[in-house]
Amino acid sequence: MSTIAVVSAGLSEPSSSRLLADRLADATLSALADASLPASEAPTRLLNVDLRPLAHEITDAMLTRFTPPALGTAVAEVVEADAVVFVAPVFTAGMSGLAKSFLDILEADALIDMPVLLGATGGSPRHSLAIEHGFRPVFAYLRAAVAPTAVFAATEDWGSADGVAALDSRIRRAGADLAWAMRSSRQAPQRDEPQVTDFGALLSSLGQ
Repeated sequence: MSTIAVVSAGLSEPSSSRLLADRLADATLSALADASLPASEAPTRLLNVDLRPLAHEITDAMLTRFTPPALGTAVAEVVEADAVVFVAPVFTAGMSGLAKSFLDILEADALIDMPVLLGATGGSPRHSLAIEHGFRPVFAYLRAAVAPTAVFAATEDWGSADGVAALDSRIRRAGADLAWAMRSSRQAPQRDEPQVTDFGALLSSLGQ
């Protein structure tokens, strides 16, 4: 059974970042199901990793380089997952300090080849490019396999029929991208290749 770690760095409760993260994860599961994967290969477990309750432990880890137990569990869930959905709010044209601090405490090679789907929330569409210049370079440095489609959701995207419809479309496309990345990931278990009959040897043995 494979897993998707759903990381949300929202600071409020309830959180639009958590809502977007959940919807991206659900879209990924739907895309994987549409691909008709065998049941044994389909991810059946989502691990929700909310950073808000871990804020003090993340700060302590930054200062002391010691990882408290609850934070250690969250880190293990992320780095041992088969894919990650990572959503954070945008402040001052960049990801929140909580989100960046969590990434800073990970080992440098913890996310190598990890399929990652990025999402962000913010009050204004003016922040929509923050994923490209603020989020994606960080995960590129960590050598994660970042899905090409990322989703930014502004406040207005949740409040009108047109905004919701457009957001739904972006979420479905992003989920399909992560599903594709998971299927083609170098981390994914490789199926045994079927044995190919050597017809030359077979005919030779028949002639003896």
